[in-house]
Amino acid sequence: MMQETAKASPKAKARTVGVLYLAGLAIAAAGETFLRGKLGFAAGYVAIALYVFMTVLVLDIYKPVNRILALLAAISSFVGLAFEALRWNPGGVDIALVFTGLFCLLIGYLTFQAKFVPGILGAPMMIAGLGWVTYISSALVDRLAPYNLVCGLAGEAILMLWLLAKGVNVERWKEQASEMEGRSREGYAGR
Repeated sequence: MMQETAKASPKAKARTVGVLYLAGLAIAAAGETFLRGKLGFAAGYVAIALYVFMTVLVLDIYKPVNRILALLAAISSFVGLAFEALRWNPGGVDIALVFTGLFCLLIGYLTFQAKFVPGILGAPMMIAGLGWVTYISSALVDRLAPYNLVCGLAGEAILMLWLLAKGVNVERWKEQASEMEGRSREGYAGR
């Protein structure tokens, strides 16, 4: 299945990102709200697994914009997911959401720079990032709740729904990927 996904078009990958995000969100919400005990616990891990796969696809989609920032975004997501999997919140700080915020800020910036999706979609993603980063402080979360939560969820959902409904402009994605490859070759040849 991973090989089939790797061969998929950027548009199919983008739509898959949207599906995985919404499915993960729904499963996580169900696990937190309706399911109890082992079932709720299992739902959380299913959501984490979906987000891991989503992160890999996001990295692949945004690599043509800036490989280093796309990789940093993916690392931020993976670190946040690891904290979530361990359910580790030192000092009551939700570190997982802070790393999700960094992921959103980086993806928002990359969206502004991307030629294959409307750049304006980067703004709500960055607002989502700011909402999640507030979770670095329990006092800050208490002051800003529920607005930080709404900003986080709504900001992410806007980009993810776009990716689900429209995907990416494949020709522009290929153009940007080709430009990135050309810059990489030039940089390598100059050494």
